[in-house]
Amino acid sequence: MIRSFAITNDHQLIEDLPIEKLFQENIKWFWMDFEAPLSEETMLLKTHFGFHPLAIEDCMHLLQRPKLDYYDGYDFFVIHTLNKQTLLPDEVDVFVGKNFIVTFHLVPSPEITIVKQKLLASNFDYEKGALHLFYHLMDKIVDEYFPAVYKIEDELNDIELEDAKQDLMNNVFKLRSQLLKLRRTIFPMRELLYRVLNSERVIIPKEERAYFMDIYDHLLKLSEMIESNREMTNDIRDSYISLNSDRMNNIMKTLTVMSSIFIPLTFIASIYGMNFEYMPELTWKWAYFGVLGIMFIIGSTLLFILWRMGWFK
Repeated sequence: MIRSFAITNDHQLIEDLPIEKLFQENIKWFWMDFEAPLSEETMLLKTHFGFHPLAIEDCMHLLQRPKLDYYDGYDFFVIHTLNKQTLLPDEVDVFVGKNFIVTFHLVPSPEITIVKQKLLASNFDYEKGALHLFYHLMDKIVDEYFPAVYKIEDELNDIELEDAKQDLMNNVFKLRSQLLKLRRTIFPMRELLYRVLNSERVIIPKEERAYFMDIYDHLLKLSEMIESNREMTNDIRDSYISLNSDRMNNIMKTLTVMSSIFIPLTFIASIYGMNFEYMPELTWKWAYFGVLGIMFIIGSTLLFILWRMGWFK
């Protein structure tokens, strides 16, 4: 599906103007959006607009890394929107010229739909041109990154180490995986904005530069939040491992105390469990109680020694 929005010299908006009329003298600038286009519609990128074959090839081969390429008369951008369900990126390709912007995406984009609604609103400043529309598109795409990052941050804040169980660690690793997905989308977008702002070939008027700087600041904030949350998951993981290690040490200490006490007692019991006929103590009347008393004394003495050594603290 193709939709076009043309702005006339007297700042009037014309919707769905035929493509051959977009370059008329009374058209100041226009936006053409290719949403899940058919093959014959895709051919318009070459036959009508004359875009470079490499740029058109990038449009057809998913998934490209966010990037900026320079061509005569226009710049080509690959930017990523965020799929809220999978947290995986969806590609949007944008051609930006002095008096036009062409967007190309193989899947529907809610962000582009919102920008269309904003363009159709009566308070949109048509005089600022195609570059300002590109700012609105980038700004909306970046704004939609925030809810996913905030959601992960809230889930991490809700985790309590006192309830540390295997389910907790499964949840932590799931959140780490989601953060990694977001990182793979947001960090390249941050690099792209940095390149746009510092490129000598992308001419951004002074009044527009502040808008793009604001987007870059948002991406910096998102990057810091992601790194902070990743560090938090590392801390939770380390604390969980440390807590389990401490529990294991306490269990091993208890087993060691029991073994230290019962090993000599087991030795005595094993001696008198042998079926030899000539054992002097077997004929003594009080042998049974005597051996039990000796075993009690040995066990009590070892227990006292271990207590004095601080094993029960």
